[in-house]
Amino acid sequence: MLKIVLNCFVVILGAAAIASGFNLFLVPHHLLSGGVAGLSMLIGYFTKFDISVMYFVLNIPMLIAGWFILGKRFISMSILSVVATTWILAWIPVHALVNDTLLASVFGGVLIGVGAGISFRVGGSTGGFDIIGSIVTRYRDFPVGTVLVGLNGLVILAAGYLNQDWNVALASMLSIFVTGKVLDQIYVSHTKITVYIITEHTEKLLSRMLTTPRGVSKIKIEGAFSHTEKDMLMTVTTRYELAELKRIIKKVDPSAFVNIVETVGVMGSFRRR
Repeated sequence: MLKIVLNCFVVILGAAAIASGFNLFLVPHHLLSGGVAGLSMLIGYFTKFDISVMYFVLNIPMLIAGWFILGKRFISMSILSVVATTWILAWIPVHALVNDTLLASVFGGVLIGVGAGISFRVGGSTGGFDIIGSIVTRYRDFPVGTVLVGLNGLVILAAGYLNQDWNVALASMLSIFVTGKVLDQIYVSHTKITVYIITEHTEKLLSRMLTTPRGVSKIKIEGAFSHTEKDMLMTVTTRYELAELKRIIKKVDPSAFVNIVETVGVMGSFRRR
């Protein structure tokens, strides 16, 4: 129960970061965030509709699609994020913290990337194209941020063509690029890690490691100097799950020799989520 409460708090904190990036950096300079948020901003800039209301309305079909494909828990957290972002957008006044458009695009992108990233870390999303990105990465091994940059880039290009203002369009593209890079630094479940563990407590460590969703291989090895036979355990996990694996190793066998290698790619039955 406590974990659920903490996760909800993190999602609301992420929503606050996203709303701040919108109203304090992007919206005052008429920059776009891309995706559903970008569409909401375009509508808000050229009509009398409120951006926060449009953000909520345009997210509804995305949330419905995600409910059936990604699962109720993920979308429940996403709904919380969308509702919280909508409310905070209406609460925070639109006010430019910086006068320079380039600075606004960069720091707005950082705030939005941080907000989206921490929401993903606790099992949710910020709605909109984040849900589409999650659907794509569930079936294809791509970084979420890269998927979002591609989707949002199409929106910005369309906006630049329609408005005939490529300065704003390119500044918006920069903001989206920064958002994607920050998101990929925080939400790192797409990064694969191979861990080699040489231990004298094989069975005890195996019993703990096999409770995780990752497979483990046991390899017989011999020390070149001591000629002592030992076991080496090998597993492929994600950078996000690595912290839990290291905690298990330290608890079971603090003296184990561990080699951690970043993996270029994985073929076969690797569970992505």
